[in-house]
Amino acid sequence: MTLIACALMVAVAPVGCQRYPYDPEKATRPFPKQLKQVSMVDIQVIPTVTEGTIKVVNPTATSYRNFDLWINQRYVRHVDALLAGESLDLAIDSFWDERGEGPFPGGWFRYFDPTPIVLVQIQATPESPLIGLISKPPDNAKR
Repeated sequence: MTLIACALMVAVAPVGCQRYPYDPEKATRPFPKQLKQVSMVDIQVIPTVTEGTIKVVNPTATSYRNFDLWINQRYVRHVDALLAGESLDLAIDSFWDERGEGPFPGGWFRYFDPTPIVLVQIQATPESPLIGLISKPPDNAKR
């Protein structure tokens, strides 16, 4: 019995020790707090908790190319293009912060609740001001 308990502790210990998705090689630049958000656009960002993704829906006539997409003024990823009328599905685990930490993506076999996505912004260049998007809460955040 003691041998089984020790084996279980050794097997579970690596999983229980990691608090955040972490990869220091994927560390990004910090959020540009000195820049302000100058506008809002009618682009919706909808988290899909069960799949660990966000859907970015652009119903506008404006296309966006070669930009950074910020989540919660912390996590960022580069997007090549979001064309007019297009929808993109982006994996939550493709976003990283300045320390190489990522948000909790969700999914059926998660250890933690998914990171709430409350603020989403586009930044065209590192010097350009931010453009706000509409963040919709998931239909069922407790899945």
